[in-house]
Amino acid sequence: MPASGVSAAAIAARLSAVGLPTRVEEHAWFTSVEAEVPESLSAESWREVLEVVAEADRFGLLATSLNGRTLWAVVSKAAPTAGDAGGPSHQR
Repeated sequence: MPASGVSAAAIAARLSAVGLPTRVEEHAWFTSVEAEVPESLSAESWREVLEVVAEADRFGLLATSLNGRTLWAVVSKAAPTAGDAGGPSHQR
């Protein structure tokens, strides 16, 4: 698992410990974590949630009247170094 996946999994685990159901998805340039946030989340839990997502490269909250509130966090994957830019099949 890439380092971004490990970081995202750690974020997801900590959000789950607060009681938020999470989803982790791998993408080409980043790994994302999403969690549904209930209306009844306490102020103390919000503080913990904000501490957790602060470890991500980007985060936000999407709130709609139809779908409720979804917290998202993104951990970027490292850009390839000059030696890795050609990929595994690249010959020097």
